[in-house]
Amino acid sequence: MSNVLEKKENNVAEITMTVPAAKFDEAMDKSFRKNVKYITVRGFRKGKAPRKLIEKTYGEAIFYDDAVDFVCQDAYTEAIRELGIEPVDVPKLDVKEIGSGKDLVLSVTVTVKPEVTLGEYKGMKLENIEHTVSDADVDAELVRRQERNSRLVSVEDRAVKEGDIANINFEGFTDGVAFPGGKAENHDLEIGSGSFIPGFEEQIVGKNIGDEFDVNVTFPEAYHAEELKGKPAVFKVKVNSIQYKELPTLDDEFAKDISEFDTLDELKADIKAKMTEEAEKHTKQDKENAAIEKVVDGMTVDLPECMVEKRIESMISDNNMRMSQQGLSFEQYLTYVGSSIEQYKEQMKPMAERQVKATLALEAIAKIENIEVSEEDVEKNLADMAAAYNMELDKIKSLLRDEDIENIKADLKLSKASEFIVENASWTKAKAPAKKTTAKAADGEKKPAAKKTTAKAADAEKKPAAKKTTTAKKTTTTAAKKETTAKKTTTTAKKTTKAKAEKDAE
Repeated sequence: MSNVLEKKENNVAEITMTVPAAKFDEAMDKSFRKNVKYITVRGFRKGKAPRKLIEKTYGEAIFYDDAVDFVCQDAYTEAIRELGIEPVDVPKLDVKEIGSGKDLVLSVTVTVKPEVTLGEYKGMKLENIEHTVSDADVDAELVRRQERNSRLVSVEDRAVKEGDIANINFEGFTDGVAFPGGKAENHDLEIGSGSFIPGFEEQIVGKNIGDEFDVNVTFPEAYHAEELKGKPAVFKVKVNSIQYKELPTLDDEFAKDISEFDTLDELKADIKAKMTEEAEKHTKQDKENAAIEKVVDGMTVDLPECMVEKRIESMISDNNMRMSQQGLSFEQYLTYVGSSIEQYKEQMKPMAERQVKATLALEAIAKIENIEVSEEDVEKNLADMAAAYNMELDKIKSLLRDEDIENIKADLKLSKASEFIVENASWTKAKAPAKKTTAKAADGEKKPAAKKTTAKAADAEKKPAAKKTTTAKKTTTTAAKKETTAKKTTTTAKKTTKAKAEKDAE
């Protein structure tokens, strides 16, 4: 078999594949055996007519489609391997010459991975980044845990004040007409939480149980519901009950109640250790972000549009998964933020382009620097994955296909490339950055003594519930160096461009 490559503009390649006549005839015979049972020829029982007679009766083209399918997959796989190209989109197949006793000539047009010209990626001068944990950070986390373990106490002898949780009924009106989503009963609202329209909560302060009154507010100009932006509204409100949070004392007993520790000092030491671990992770991630950003800024590449579009689709899929965990569909989210799918895609396009560039840059660096992934690297990754999901290592391995292992290796190679540019950068002394200490709330805690009430506004009062994206900087690196998890790998493992193209050609 012979293959001829012709590169065209916009990273498009045209491959002319020639399949020998003998091989194509084998495929024709295979197609015959597959289809003969469905073909009727006068004088023969169904499925018993010889191939030559069928071809004479119906034309040999009756077997072409399946015969081409039988040879195309192997031919295409061999061609891209021989020519050293990496398809990134669905190939388009065109049959140029076909017939019994003839070589089969196929033309495949496909978009391939672009060539990358890197700028500086070793010895870059970057401002140092380091996140640390102070005693004040630990104390702040203790206060948060104290808040989470507070208990609610009912109040009957005074009016609502800041910090109380007021249970209210309300209904909103604009121009004297009630609007959708502006009504609720027995809604718990924490006064001072800022979860309602600006000015709403302040007007609850000073009211007593049983009071019925009007709350006058104006919707913000940036409000998510187009029909309510900037409009004045009146809410009819009734106070049903009042509660306040009684905080537990921060002492050894508190530590025993919420954790496995016997003293407050032990609890604080554990909190600091976990927060320090998180701070170190943030330091590592932010350094990689900064290094990759500079590499991307200095690279030159002609991005195929299909790669950007696929990245946008992946972002939508990720966002949809996150929204579903909050009980919200992606379509509902778009309605909530007042955006169409087309607008969302357009908004995400610049970020998707940065993410694709970041991946291409890291792949190029890994190739130039001969960065490889060992079996030990893969084994450690799988062990970490098993620990994260509390599964046996053998169970994790049984869930993974060969393709998934290749994806893991690709991710690890990107991670190593990220580490390479960080290690080879020159980090200069910087100003103290804003702290990013975010120890997980549940670490070391037992179940709270009393459930904390959190006020959730009705549609008319909600602020946008979820940010559409993090900064482009952080997301760029996240896409370039994805964290491989068992769930993602076994259900939605991203396919390598080569494997994808091969499958699509089937």
